[in-house]
Amino acid sequence: MEVHARSVVRVHGPRRAGPGVIVGSQGQVLTSVEHVSLEAAEVEFGGQKLTGAVVLAHAGLKIAVVAAPAGAYPSVPVKVQPEGLDGQWLIGVVAGKRKQDARPFAAVARSAQAPFVDLDLPLAPGSPLFDAQGRLAAVVVQPRRGGCRALPLASVQRQLVSLLERP
Repeated sequence: MEVHARSVVRVHGPRRAGPGVIVGSQGQVLTSVEHVSLEAAEVEFGGQKLTGAVVLAHAGLKIAVVAAPAGAYPSVPVKVQPEGLDGQWLIGVVAGKRKQDARPFAAVARSAQAPFVDLDLPLAPGSPLFDAQGRLAAVVVQPRRGGCRALPLASVQRQLVSLLERP
């Protein structure tokens, strides 16, 4: 969890701020679309706010990818599972209340409207979700009553591939 804690950042947009996770060693950050503008967002890393460019913002999937300035960043290991996450255990870090530390909790992913899954974890949009081996498997996109809705990385990957294939 220590490696993953270094990879979780705070993303600041014009209206909101929230978590994001570094998915590329060159500073690509996966977060909620709520935390970015169409052009840029600030990524808080190592005590500094860095201006990043928005590479992908998808309102329907509620995700965004921000490219932080050039540099070396601690990215998390990633697991793209094409068959989906329904029925699998996922781990998220739930913020501590009052003076308590944040702690990891696990929940079983339940199918939701495709391509999303629902979990009984109270996580903020942009929060990362890990599989049992500690690899990033999904990102939270929406709070739900008693839990959250998440997008598996396979859907994010499809959007990035289609973006790269455009002329």
